[in-house]
Amino acid sequence: MSTASNLLVELFVEELPPKALKKLGEAFAQGLAHSLSVQGLVPAQAAVTPFATPRRLAVHVVGVQPRAPDRAQQTKLMPVAVALDAQGGATPALVKKLASLGLTAEVLPRLQRAGEGAAQTLYLDTVVAGTTLADGLQKALDEAIARLPIPKVMQYQLESGEGPDFQPGWTSVHFVRPAHGLVALHGADVVPVRALGLRAGRSTQGHRFEAAKAELVLRHADDYARQLLDEGAVIAGFDARRAEIARQLAAVAATQGLSPIEDAALLDEVTALVERPKVLLCRFEPQYLAVPQECLILTMKANQKYFPLLDGDGRLTERFLVVANVDPADPARVIEGNERVVRPRLADARFFFDQDRRRTLAARVPQLARVVYHGQLGTQGERVERVRAIARAVGESLGGAALAAQADRAALLAKADLLTDMVGEFPELQGVMGGYYARHDGESEAVACAIEDHYKPRFAGDVLPRGEVGLAVALADKLETLAGMFGIGQRPTGDKDPFALRRHALGVTRMLVERQLPLAVPALVSHAFRAFAATHGQAQAEVMHFLFERLVGWLRELGYSAHEVDAVVALRPDHWATLPQRLAAVRGFAALPQAQALAAANKRVANILKKSEAAADVPVAPALLRESAELALAAALAEVGPQAEAAFERGDYTASLSALAVLREPVDAFFEQVMVNADDPALRTNRIALLRALHAAMNRVADLSRLAS
Repeated sequence: MSTASNLLVELFVEELPPKALKKLGEAFAQGLAHSLSVQGLVPAQAAVTPFATPRRLAVHVVGVQPRAPDRAQQTKLMPVAVALDAQGGATPALVKKLASLGLTAEVLPRLQRAGEGAAQTLYLDTVVAGTTLADGLQKALDEAIARLPIPKVMQYQLESGEGPDFQPGWTSVHFVRPAHGLVALHGADVVPVRALGLRAGRSTQGHRFEAAKAELVLRHADDYARQLLDEGAVIAGFDARRAEIARQLAAVAATQGLSPIEDAALLDEVTALVERPKVLLCRFEPQYLAVPQECLILTMKANQKYFPLLDGDGRLTERFLVVANVDPADPARVIEGNERVVRPRLADARFFFDQDRRRTLAARVPQLARVVYHGQLGTQGERVERVRAIARAVGESLGGAALAAQADRAALLAKADLLTDMVGEFPELQGVMGGYYARHDGESEAVACAIEDHYKPRFAGDVLPRGEVGLAVALADKLETLAGMFGIGQRPTGDKDPFALRRHALGVTRMLVERQLPLAVPALVSHAFRAFAATHGQAQAEVMHFLFERLVGWLRELGYSAHEVDAVVALRPDHWATLPQRLAAVRGFAALPQAQALAAANKRVANILKKSEAAADVPVAPALLRESAELALAAALAEVGPQAEAAFERGDYTASLSALAVLREPVDAFFEQVMVNADDPALRTNRIALLRALHAAMNRVADLSRLAS
């Protein structure tokens, strides 16, 4: 091990938790490589390849040195005034400090001084020998294992080991799963390290059933992936195995003219369950397709890790794909076994569906009064009444009495499916099943869709409710949650948000903006708080602030700059439907050559108005306009102001801001030639009134002062 070579480290373990495997593999690889880099054994940008299968975590690191280079080290000792006596000799304090470093006063001539006067300090320059790979890898391995994001640690006893404290069957190890092998190869050489009671070697195991031999002796660090594949029937890389599964899924589905359902989380989980994937086509009886496809898809995915197949219209078919961990010569028995296993699951789903439809949603509503929603906020029945009140108010604003009545009906029934067997088995289907049962009960399509959609958007990027009834109930549901939780002091803190209030606020934001709803945000928040009892905490200002915070973050994620967002949101607009048009107008205005000068002038005007004591309702008196520059500004404002105002009123915010560009020259001239704070109180008040009119005209669309650099 005299020259740099590539390093391979593998922990061979019992089956790892599939949902954590990807993170465990990445954390092990990055943690070990980072520690080696900090110790100088590998460059910071060295290529690092993680491997992770159900039974192993491994990492390949390129260009690892057998020994880190020596490095210079400077140790700060103490101030010269404390370290040296009047004759320049070492004081007892310095002698004690040097002794703690294993040195004597004989090193005094080698000490360096830095600083001036009383601040002058003594330093010791030394050369620290670089760590060896064996020592450095041992440290890196210990650190990487200790920092793994293990979801739940196991404790197990070692049957064999070394050291004076080792007792067979009594010495315990804590790890995610029992470890049975450790490989550490630097090139072709074994690095003598230990971990989890194991001594490193070059032997590992391949596939549990299909490996060519029981034990694989690894020849070289660079042969790891190829040897595991050829001799061990294992695709070691998580990403490579995932890609192979995706390829096989698409290929087998294509033979049927179908498509596998897209589910990245399911694909990750299945990748973590197999080492040698083989995709097989299976079927179930078409009679089960009478059950809503969401139920069948969920039970196949969640319980069996199968991939349902969809036709060209996105409808579920009776065919599904299984990812096996073996490649049998005759797959018939594997296929038959999976088909036999899935039938009871589908039969359960059909039973739940049939049983649930025996009672209407309306008949279930009274039972919600016996279901606790929150200890401080009452039952689900009480919550339903609050959501109904908010939904009626929103519906009235959006479409009058007819829409309010539909929103009220949908809000009444929206939570009833929580009491059904299907949702009890699959909570993910709440809302979805309510829509199916509402149609079965004879409710209108608008009400059924609203029940199905009122939880939307459920996550970032999710679709919004389809119709106005759904939007009204979804807004009501989210606003009730925000008002309720903020009212009892349950605000999100740091990364803790147990009631998903950030998601609710983002959902409200997206619905208002993307659907361009003509609703005032303060009024919505007020409706939400009025739905609660008078004793409920009135945290309306906090909810408003929280909504604006979510709005700013979301707009930034859409690609708008901080200046653009700040300029528009600074006005605290009540209606958010126009925000995209305002932002586009601000972006266009900022590109004009006059923009920066006008933004700076606007900022100056704002500062003057803040300090002014003149009454805000004093109009400009033309007779008091004396200077040519203020006359010119007043004339320009009289011409441009109505144009900008008219464009603003018709929603053409770009034209409204563009019209202001001609004000640059008269504004600049005004500040160069006119003394605003004139000695004459009448002139001073009139000039403040002129600036107030200018400020109002310039800041209808956005606060342009926020664009000043």
